[in-house]
Amino acid sequence: MTTKQFHRALAAGALTLTLALAGCGVSSTTAGGMPGMPGASSASSEANAADQMFLMMMIPHHEQAIEMSDVVLAKGDIDPRVLDLAQRIKDAQGPEIEQMEAWLDDWGMGHGGMGGMEHGDGMMSEDDMRALEDASGADASRLYLQQMIEHHEGAVEMAEDAVEDGQHPDVIALAQQMADAQTAEIAEMEQLLTEL
Repeated sequence: MTTKQFHRALAAGALTLTLALAGCGVSSTTAGGMPGMPGASSASSEANAADQMFLMMMIPHHEQAIEMSDVVLAKGDIDPRVLDLAQRIKDAQGPEIEQMEAWLDDWGMGHGGMGGMEHGDGMMSEDDMRALEDASGADASRLYLQQMIEHHEGAVEMAEDAVEDGQHPDVIALAQQMADAQTAEIAEMEQLLTEL
């Protein structure tokens, strides 16, 4: 079993326990969505375990992407193109976290139990985060891009799994939106790395 498979199995076990404790009854009344985001509709269908696992795992994943972006945004010697990208990532993922938490709240699910998913699905370790904090100038710009490419690749894979295995139309739409946006950002970051 690979490390990634182990982390997925661990997350699945945690989700199964959460669902059992919640009585497994997840109604699909969607929380009010934000303009331009899935969730604005009043689609009525049941969310399955894949939908719920995606949301519970993607929230801490997004939170770390914002933390990484905050680290470089606080530095004064970062390439302006990298700063622009970091701000766009932060601006996109903050509202997505709010939407995902709203759905889980609406379904009676907690959303604080997946914070220990280090090293899986592109998550950075504490050492990775420390290296980013300690880096400066062009080194920090390059390291942020390299780390965020890996982070995005994990998110895209998670989102594609949700599109394939999920059931709730709004969750699937958000997952597809994430996969498309982050795939485009990966290409942008790979190009930037060649120019720094």
